[in-house]
Parts: sequence; structure tokens; C-alpha cells
Amino acid sequence: MATPSSPFSFLDDLFNRIGERLQPPGWAVHEIQHRAVLFLNHVLQQEPEAQQRLLRQQGRVVRFQWRFVTMELVATPAGLLDLAPPASVPELTLTVTDESPFDLARATLRGDKPAVQIIGDVQLAAEVNWLVDHVRWDVEDDLARLIGDVPAHTIAEGARRVVGALRQFVGHRGAGTGGPTAGSAGKAE
Repeated sequence: MATPSSPFSFLDDLFNRIGERLQPPGWAVHEIQHRAVLFLNHVLQQEPEAQQRLLRQQGRVVRFQWRFVTMELVATPAGLLDLAPPASVPELTLTVTDESPFDLARATLRGDKPAVQIIGDVQLAAEVNWLVDHVRWDVEDDLARLIGDVPAHTIAEGARRVVGALRQFVGHRGAGTGGPTAGSAGKAE
């Protein structure tokens, strides 16, 4: 008897074919990466401990990879991040091994980290892991600056309830399939 495949397998295949054929122009990729760095620095500026940890890693380059997406970041003298120069050699490469965007979304909703292959400096990987575990975007605080404390709190509370319900739904569905849950896997070389 054949094992039924995921209803998302068709979408995964479609995503793969589109990603292989349609590559955005270099300027668009650079602009998106630049915006991502601005956002990450905004979040980091709210966490002095994170900035101190990055300051100790000044000049070190980390490459992040997932499927056809690659981004290299360097720690700056200000304890923030910047895009690494094109000729830089990364000291650490972190590759998300799960290919399916739907499986990644499902794991994220469960509160799991994606499986990651780690190649390079183990201590730098530990610092990156600390940042992932401890730095969070305070959406409610940023929203309060725009619309005020009470409306921001109301919106954030509603969003927390929706995310909680989604996590509960995904958790029950994952438990019913009997499949393994995604976790962090690391390998240093």
C-alpha cells in the first residue's frame, strides 16, 4: 500500500521549479538583504547584551544559506551587523537543511528551530545560537510608538491569541501524523 504524500508536496515542487528558474536581479537581492540588515540592527539595538556579544565578534563573517538564498553578514565595530564585502571568506556557514518552506513554517509555529548544518567556528556558532535564543523583536513596543500603548497592546494580545491557536492546531496535527519534529542539528567541521 502506498504511503500518502503531503498535500503540500505539489506546492513544494512548484516552489522548487520557480526558485530554480526565476532568479531576481542582483540589485533586488542586494536591496532586500540591505533591508533585512536594517531590520536586524533595529532589533539588536534594543538588546545591549546582544550588541556586546557582537562587538566581541567584530569583523567575523557568517554565511546563512537556505535553498537558493544566501546572505553573508559581518559584525561591525558598533556591535551591529552589515553585509559582508563580496570577497570575504566566512568563518561560519549555517545551512538550513529543511528544503520545504511549509515544513519550516510548521516548525516555526510549533516553536521549533529549523535543522541547521553548521560548518566552521564552533564558538562563533554558539554566539549566533545565543542571539537566536535571546533576541526578540518587541513588536508591541514599536507599534506603540505609532498608534499608542493601549491600541498596540490590544493588537498584540489578539496576535498572541491567534499565534497560540495556530501553534495548538499545528501541534495537534503534528502529533497525529506520528512524524518526527524538526529540531536543531549541528555538525562542526
